[in-house]
Amino acid sequence: MRRVWGLCMFCTGVGMAVKVLIPTSLALLVFIIALMVIGYQLFCRC
Repeated sequence: MRRVWGLCMFCTGVGMAVKVLIPTSLALLVFIIALMVIGYQLFCRC
């Protein structure tokens, strides 16, 4: 189940990263990076 949540969070982070092409705030950028890191950790940790 952790892998599913990890993949979901990582994909959400990647999708939000596309929004970075539009001007963004620092808080949103930190949130995107956090989602990607947490998602990666949940997906890749065995």
